[in-house]
Amino acid sequence: MEYQTLMSHIVTIETQVRDVHAVAAACRRMGLAAPENGIARLFAGEVQGLLVRLPGWRYPLVLDTERGTLRYDHFEGKWGDPAELGRFQQSYAVEKTRIEAHRRGHTVREQTLADGTIKLTVAVGGSA
Repeated sequence: MEYQTLMSHIVTIETQVRDVHAVAAACRRMGLAAPENGIARLFAGEVQGLLVRLPGWRYPLVLDTERGTLRYDHFEGKWGDPAELGRFQQSYAVEKTRIEAHRRGHTVREQTLADGTIKLTVAVGGSA
């Protein structure tokens, strides 16, 4: 069997929110208040976790960093624009990637594309 080494890769990441430092960095990136531990009353009841307040949302996101899950209530967009949730998830993924790359001694270059997606280039052990 023969293998080829490719110079670039496109990766799609399904993100579980587990790193509180990356959550805080994502909030800073978006200009949001710092996340805080607490109890939030969503429409259907109370939940406990790390609270993130998205712009225009009636209720905060409630993050369970042990399970990697998000709980929220935006009532099909009536109580908050789902695009803000997408921005948060994207920001978290970028910040988590940066943290892990830097931890391993790699450099990261970021480019925002015309459609709003973010392209990260990670240079292993060198400059991106």
